[in-house]
Amino acid sequence: MTEEFRSGFVAVVGRPNVGKSTLINYLARQKIAIVSEKPQTTRHQIRCIVTRPDAQIIFVDTPGFHKPRSLLGQHLNRTVRNALADTDVVFFMVDAFSGIGRGDHYLARELRRIKTPVLLILNKVDAVSPEHLREQLNKAEELNQLSAIIPISALRGTGVDEALEKAAKLLPLGPRYYPQDSVTDQPESVIISEFVRERVLELTREEVPHSVAVEVEEIKPREGKDLLDVQVTIFVERESQKAILIGRNGRMLKEIGIRARRDVERLLGSHINLQLWVKVKKDWTRDEAALRRMGY
Repeated sequence: MTEEFRSGFVAVVGRPNVGKSTLINYLARQKIAIVSEKPQTTRHQIRCIVTRPDAQIIFVDTPGFHKPRSLLGQHLNRTVRNALADTDVVFFMVDAFSGIGRGDHYLARELRRIKTPVLLILNKVDAVSPEHLREQLNKAEELNQLSAIIPISALRGTGVDEALEKAAKLLPLGPRYYPQDSVTDQPESVIISEFVRERVLELTREEVPHSVAVEVEEIKPREGKDLLDVQVTIFVERESQKAILIGRNGRMLKEIGIRARRDVERLLGSHINLQLWVKVKKDWTRDEAALRRMGY
């Protein structure tokens, strides 16, 4: 460790689908955050730990900041605000491909209320022409009160090293909070539940994705075998959603399990028997007590 070692937290904030979770997975060099084109994909703060010779940077992936339409949406926005209150640097991520819009300006106004340094991360530069990129860089300048503007591609890693350098220099002097080889402090059960929810997002449409919560009930070694039994419950708000998730003759639930199992086995480094159950918890996204029980 160098004499002037720096450490601290970097909140990654932005509208839904700007690439926050893609950046977290790139930094972790493995999948710890789920990715989907659907809004409200990220619901929890996912921490990614990057340890360098001169610094330890703890990145916090946050839900997409949006106009809430339910109690759950209000909780997700509160998660973002809480992350901003306990952070040393902010990565304000915007999408160069879809362009800087009203949602970005709304979040920029929120960020002006804090004194934390803000680095604007202009993502998806690999998907735009040089002319379009220049246009978005000019629009980024209008957001003002930014410590720097850094064009990157979270998918390909372009510009990410520069972003890391700037973030490290803005952190306070401090200790190494996590062991050298740590990449996340997220419990395996939470990551597994997110992997299952990712496949639900992938395979279902309309109201179902927003009404789904997932809990891991048990992870237990099978006696006498190199196998883990993983029991997971998927909660929905209505019987009609349960029927959609199970599908005809159980085909939808089976496909969700097949796709999720690949990610879970890579995470756990073991063969697993993934058992999925679907239960109805009526209107849980509008129930304060239910939200607390589910960790929101």
